[in-house]
Amino acid sequence: MKEYIVSARKYRPMSFDSVVGQSALTTTLKNAVMSGKLAHAYLFCGPRGVGKTTCARIFAKAINCMSPTEDGEACNQCESCQAFNEQRSYNIFELDAASNNSVENIKALMEQTRIPPQVGKYKVFIIDEVHMLSTQAFNAFLKTLEEPPAHVVFILATTEKHKILPTIISRCQIYDFERMTVPNIVNHLKMVAEKEGIGYEEEALNVIAEKADGGMRDALSVFDQAASFCQGNITYNKVIEDLNVLDADNYFNIIDLSLDNKVADIMVLLNNIINKGFDGGHLISGLASHVRNVMMAKDEQTLPLLQVSQRQMEKYKEQAQKCPLNFLYKALKVMNDCDINYRQSGNKRLLVELTLIEIAQITQPEEDGAASGRGPKRLKSLFNNIKKVMSDTAKQVAETRPHVTRHTATAEAKTDSGQHAVETPAPSRPSGMKLAHIGMTFNKLRNKQQEENTTDDDTEVPLNEGLSKKTFDNTQLLREWIGLCNRMPQQMTGIASRMKNITPTIKVFPEVEVVVDNQILLDEITKIKGRIRSTLALRLENADIVLSLRLARPEEVKKILTNRERFDQLKANNEAFSKLTEMLHLELS
Repeated sequence: MKEYIVSARKYRPMSFDSVVGQSALTTTLKNAVMSGKLAHAYLFCGPRGVGKTTCARIFAKAINCMSPTEDGEACNQCESCQAFNEQRSYNIFELDAASNNSVENIKALMEQTRIPPQVGKYKVFIIDEVHMLSTQAFNAFLKTLEEPPAHVVFILATTEKHKILPTIISRCQIYDFERMTVPNIVNHLKMVAEKEGIGYEEEALNVIAEKADGGMRDALSVFDQAASFCQGNITYNKVIEDLNVLDADNYFNIIDLSLDNKVADIMVLLNNIINKGFDGGHLISGLASHVRNVMMAKDEQTLPLLQVSQRQMEKYKEQAQKCPLNFLYKALKVMNDCDINYRQSGNKRLLVELTLIEIAQITQPEEDGAASGRGPKRLKSLFNNIKKVMSDTAKQVAETRPHVTRHTATAEAKTDSGQHAVETPAPSRPSGMKLAHIGMTFNKLRNKQQEENTTDDDTEVPLNEGLSKKTFDNTQLLREWIGLCNRMPQQMTGIASRMKNITPTIKVFPEVEVVVDNQILLDEITKIKGRIRSTLALRLENADIVLSLRLARPEEVKKILTNRERFDQLKANNEAFSKLTEMLHLELS
């Protein structure tokens, strides 16, 4: 039985012209060979399977060739070329730095640099995966790399350039290898298939190329796997079955169903896809790429960006004619949000379902239809209608029952200056307000401020003349003051938190004095003084409250104590606490 050789080795390029997808780099290297202007060190970097080591070997053979061709290729006839092809060349050394990364390995390699080549012009040292060398090995290599013998050329190859010391990089010519494009990979696979006598469908090779993610070696490995599974005839259906790739027709179907707002059909299709073992996040990612391709297919200028077969391109163009651009933009935004939240989601399937439902409702008509969902705009409209109905009902109750005294009435005080609504309890209300009405004064202030975008309103809200004149003490006053701060609107959070540090006091009942320790805060509180007085009068049920503000005198400004100072002060003022801390050996952490 003939020995089997995998395609990645069997069809490995042997000349610059046979290297796929790196024309700019191979041209530069051929020109260097032709001109004889060679650097002493080269760094080939790029992703796996794109030809770094292959180009290093071809370049090493070419610079040692005794009679290179006019275009910079090796002749394959001279002794040096034949020795390289038969893997018996003593002028070209390869070192795998992944397994030989110690100082001793590098020192042994440096010893080889002293011996001049027996055949050819140069001794070439190819160090693969050079980023795996230890720091000590890099330092041992550095001196030789800086001043190598004239007959030595180093070719370093790596997939992770950022891990190499800058002092090494600065002494090398750097060549960045690109990922292979899908068309380049497909064309190369066609050549291999024809030489091997394997039948194929272009869509199947396209799936293999996409699976390879820009690496030719990966593409050839997947090709061998597919050829073995398909037994010499590579078809699209067998490839997606073998590689467990989701059929692209599912993406076309989801978009078509979304345009028709068929949420139920999409849910059934999603269930079938998940039952086949596909991950929901993988589906969303693939659907996003599909929508991106549809968007590219809408314009002739962006059509070349589609790296798909001709048959697939026609399908994309056909669907692009049916999809509005606005739909595609919103769908991409929704799927991007889903992709961001997928890992953190506790119920991943529900997140995917909600995402597909939202996509299916992008083109949902405004009016309700049978089995139609509720999009955000429709919900907002629904809530506005509910609020309007409730407002109308409240007005009707106020008109038909003007003498109700057992419930809190809300009076809308509107003047020419645009004054705001304020709560007015009926005169016969014997005790505190209902919890449902807490903070209505500042709530309505917040709504008005959002309309006017200002807080510079010191207009007092007129209170009901029938408001009782109950007495209150400092404890009740402080409680309502803190409650007032807690209920202030969100845009006043800063001033509210600073007001909590202020303790209002009763000077001569019902005069309330507020002492502020700095002028800036005093100015801010003065702007809303009228609102504060109205709220306190309403909450304390005393319309005669007088609110006075003043700046604290220097001796009234209290020092803000640290936790340590508070702890020491508590020990000094409380003998029992001091003894307890000593007995239990308590310390402030």
